[in-house]
Amino acid sequence: MAGTGIFGGSFDPIHHGHLRIAEEFADALGLATVRLVPTANPPHRKGAVASDAARLAMCQLACEGNARLQVDDRELRREGVCYTIDTLVEIGAELGPEAPLTWLIGADSFLSLDRWHRWRELFDLGCLAVACRPGFDLVRWQERASAALLEEVLPRIQSLSVTPTYKMGTIALLPTTPLAISSTAIRAQLAAGHSARYLLPDAVLDYAERHLLYGPGK
Repeated sequence: MAGTGIFGGSFDPIHHGHLRIAEEFADALGLATVRLVPTANPPHRKGAVASDAARLAMCQLACEGNARLQVDDRELRREGVCYTIDTLVEIGAELGPEAPLTWLIGADSFLSLDRWHRWRELFDLGCLAVACRPGFDLVRWQERASAALLEEVLPRIQSLSVTPTYKMGTIALLPTTPLAISSTAIRAQLAAGHSARYLLPDAVLDYAERHLLYGPGK
């Protein structure tokens, strides 16, 4: 059975870097779908600039025409702080125990995983894929990681060669195409009155400009 991928983020706004990683995530692990989960109240980040409704709308526009990408708004509907474990528990319960579940995070988030809520329990809910840019050095990463994190994750890492056969609780290091695009930079471009065309889907940019989400003065 093809699995389901979970890719969370503020998506403020969603851009081509996000979409390309989602596409490579699906290809590398043989996923039938990737759910983009915009978050509302993450414990480790400040709030988004655009409203929840606007970020949801932009994600939906970005995913149009790609049947593998879906938008999941459960964290926007949840009250209080949003924790990854709650989202994985909910989706896992909906899909059933026979449906493989893989969640995607970036290499920086991987380094701080031991500060996540109930982080050890996350490995009981699916597989973890870590989006690694070219040049990712696991040895250097280990030098920066805590002892608790290393003890938990090192035995779980399979290899840098990703296949769609990982078992529950394992970690796939997923090489990704480097696209130097960030939501922060896009917001800065628009706030300065500059063009952000080709950094994000036209439909998303048009929506952001029409609703004055990130323009001068924001």
